[in-house]
Amino acid sequence: MDRDLTATRLLRSSALNTYDPEVEIDWEAPFEPGRYYCPPERCSLYGTELWNGLTEPQRIELSKHEVASVAGLGIWFETILMRMLLREYHRQDPRERHAQYALTEVGDECRHSVMFGRMVARFGCPHYRPEGRDGRLGRFVAATARGPRMYAATLIAEEVLDTFQREAMADERVQPLVRMVSRIHVIEESRHVRYAREELARQIAEVTTYDRVIIARTAWLTGHRLIHADVYRSVGIDPAVGRRAAWANPNFQATLRWAGERVVEFLGELGLIRGPARKLWERSGLLQELSR
Repeated sequence: MDRDLTATRLLRSSALNTYDPEVEIDWEAPFEPGRYYCPPERCSLYGTELWNGLTEPQRIELSKHEVASVAGLGIWFETILMRMLLREYHRQDPRERHAQYALTEVGDECRHSVMFGRMVARFGCPHYRPEGRDGRLGRFVAATARGPRMYAATLIAEEVLDTFQREAMADERVQPLVRMVSRIHVIEESRHVRYAREELARQIAEVTTYDRVIIARTAWLTGHRLIHADVYRSVGIDPAVGRRAAWANPNFQATLRWAGERVVEFLGELGLIRGPARKLWERSGLLQELSR
């Protein structure tokens, strides 16, 4: 089967290119003075009056909390993905390579979540994560999502985070710890993206309008919860004021569209961004110009 051929290639890649963050990362190395935690132009307030009113150390501090927020969302999505993959595995034949790769990906995601959690702890930042209705949506998706809905939701989170990390890992203005965490995640996540893209394309005929709406709600959550409003407290800005400024900021709007570009193009080609779901996509901040 095609899916088993793909799984065999991905298992080989996993054997050759899997990293242990406990060994590969120097967790005790001091942070380097004057370096940001993400490229400064990717900060949500960059270019605003609020940004101009911050000192350089405050700007660096805000970048640290925004990276912690993105990592918290990554942990939240990875935990959901692990639950979905284990449900899928439970229905499969453990002798098949496709099933074996699902477990291998769960192992990757376990290490990634530990890595992100340790990074946030090293930052000394709070654990930022979706709550309330978004938290309930996550629990619902984790317990019920299958097929196209499962793989599309996975791709949205994985590819948005991957775009930020590909840039950060090559930017010498960024703290070495963040660059190394980003590098490990990008290398290993490329397998997960390929797996999810191929599975989604293979199952697209099964997609329903309800699936499209749930996928769009995931896109909305990703755009709106990428930067938790509480990060602004770290530099003395009221969360509601900071959030309004960020969402009115043309630079942050462009950053969200840039981060979503690859996954939006792919899901659009599959016909997943249309009908009733499109309005949610338009409100997500991730949407590029697509034909209706």
